[in-house]
Amino acid sequence: MNAAPKLAANGATLTGRALIVGERINTSGLERGDVYATAPLAFKAGDGGFAAIYRHGAVVLIGLTPLEEDEILRGLEPRIVNPAPPRENEIIRVRLSPEGADQVTPDGVIALKSFAPEHLLVVADILAKSAALDSDERQVARVFDAVEPFMRPLAEKGRAPAGRRVMLKLIGEALLVKARVAGRVAALEKPDVLWDRPDLDRLYARLEDEYEIRERVETLNAKLGVIGDTATAFTDIIDTEKSHRLELIIIALIAFEVVFGLIQYFGGR
Repeated sequence: MNAAPKLAANGATLTGRALIVGERINTSGLERGDVYATAPLAFKAGDGGFAAIYRHGAVVLIGLTPLEEDEILRGLEPRIVNPAPPRENEIIRVRLSPEGADQVTPDGVIALKSFAPEHLLVVADILAKSAALDSDERQVARVFDAVEPFMRPLAEKGRAPAGRRVMLKLIGEALLVKARVAGRVAALEKPDVLWDRPDLDRLYARLEDEYEIRERVETLNAKLGVIGDTATAFTDIIDTEKSHRLELIIIALIAFEVVFGLIQYFGGR
């Protein structure tokens, strides 16, 4: 890993942002001479700033001006799969505090003993996960809002919701959100930098606790389970309705055959 970027003097405070720009970012072929890491792709940006690009669609920018941020985001546009407006934001402040401990202060500032790339990679990892979880939580909330009107008549009147095509569309959307959320980001996996710097594990644990990463993942997984169960229930309802229709058709055909047979029998006599 390259040397630390010259980001700020002792006591200086920088602003960092995490954005979700799409479902995926294709980082292959993005070769640079100032790379700090390749997974995620982290490099010196602007006039001494820091940027980290994650394949699951997150971009973390620390210590950059708005113009420098726009330049990086514009350069990534051709590599973004399914751009996602509006972009999700996770904004933090990072303060250089060499004589203190790596921690989150009561006013929400992340105090770091060093602005070395390894420290910033740990911060970026948490920010990227938090922003991704924000995006996923909103997608899941939209599905819940869409599901409720279909479940209410079933709960109150025991009647299947009307609109088979709309129901199928809702099932597809629910399953798509479940697949996207489950497969996009492994929020409980630790960043690779901790393998080389186990001394930063405490910083990672503090940030993970501050942003409630584990609790949010558990809640999200529980909601995804409900979405999966709801999609299964809707599918069963559709299958049951199909079976009932087929049974009625078969009964009608049998009755027609019996009546037709009786007509032929008595007509012949």
